[in-house]
Amino acid sequence: MRWSALLDARGPAATILIRLTVGAVFLSEGVQKFLFPDALGPGRFAKIGFPSPGFVAHFVGVFEIGCGALVLVGLATRLAALPLVAVMLTAIATTKLPILARDGFWAMAHEARTDWSMLLGSLFLAIIGGGRWSADAWLRSKRTP
Repeated sequence: MRWSALLDARGPAATILIRLTVGAVFLSEGVQKFLFPDALGPGRFAKIGFPSPGFVAHFVGVFEIGCGALVLVGLATRLAALPLVAVMLTAIATTKLPILARDGFWAMAHEARTDWSMLLGSLFLAIIGGGRWSADAWLRSKRTP
């Protein structure tokens, strides 16, 4: 894959709606891991059973903040979306599959609605890119004579 493909942002202008949603949610969740460490940061990661919950929570929080901000402005959108896909797959595996096993499909479906939305939104951006109203599109237009 050529590096210029990472800036390919020929998707529709309406892609900004997905970017704003995905970027804002991840940015907000990343910040909250630091603001509310017991409920959403290391305390939550310890409750889930992650080893080294302090390190893992902060590692995930930094990625959510950084990649969420990149997605918001549409800079390196495809690349920024990939770690967010990994975050969501991990969240579903560690928090939603146990609900499925314990309480059944409908309880899991209710609890997983945001997780699925963020996973699918991130996958969409990884495939389509930032769209016409993104920093990627602006940078690409500056590179193309």
